Amino acid sequence: MKIPRPIPEWKRAWRMFSVQASAIIVAWVALPMDQQAALAGLVGIPPEAVPGVLAALAIVGRMVDQPKVRAE
Repeated sequence: MKIPRPIPEWKRAWRMFSVQASAIIVAWVALPMDQQAALAGLVGIPPEAVPGVLAALAIVGRMVDQPKVRAE
């Protein structure tokens, strides 16, 4: 079995859009349901759709070139 290795830019992972979107998902599920509903109401989407939208953004963010993340 091959051992997974971190990407060369792992120290800059916080700059990656996919990591940021994933962190928001984690924070979202930690919120009480009433706060989720209030925040989703501000954006205009159902609260149960927020994790899916953020996950889709994380996937797209993983595929987009992000020059700020590349090792110099």
